[in-house]
Amino acid sequence: MLSIRHATPTDAALLAGLGRRTFYDSFAADNTPETMAAYLAGAFSPQKQAAELADPGTLFLIVEDDGQTAGYARLKAGPAPACISGIRPLEIVRFYACQEWMGKGVGARLMQACIDEAKQRRADVLWLDVWEKNPRAIAFYHKWGFAVVGEQGFQMGEELQHDLLMQRQV
Repeated sequence: MLSIRHATPTDAALLAGLGRRTFYDSFAADNTPETMAAYLAGAFSPQKQAAELADPGTLFLIVEDDGQTAGYARLKAGPAPACISGIRPLEIVRFYACQEWMGKGVGARLMQACIDEAKQRRADVLWLDVWEKNPRAIAFYHKWGFAVVGEQGFQMGEELQHDLLMQRQV
């Protein structure tokens, strides 16, 4: 049975490994090995995860099934791009299911937990960015009521990629 828990400071190494694995699985095919290695080293070190865990505006949700980690999300309160409406926005910074858990309800369980957290924190809008070349994720977010409201760049090595900004009311 899938369960969700809040990450603690002792989860920094777990989140670093999980982040590297899920990001690599999602995007390695579309980027050079050198670009991926550099990005993963900078974005998903245990030290970086520890700093993110220590941020009072950040909350990590970890999905588990019988002690096995199946996915995670990172939520962050704070300023949003101008195209995001709402007075109290909450960003879904990361949202990943492990490859072997895709299609098994992990995404739905995790998204419901994100919405529940947004309600609990009295956020009025939940928003995220998603790579424009990730149709599976875009379709999933549409299914959950997110709509495209803008776009922004995402620097991946030397390539400037384009992300869609999506939001839904809480």
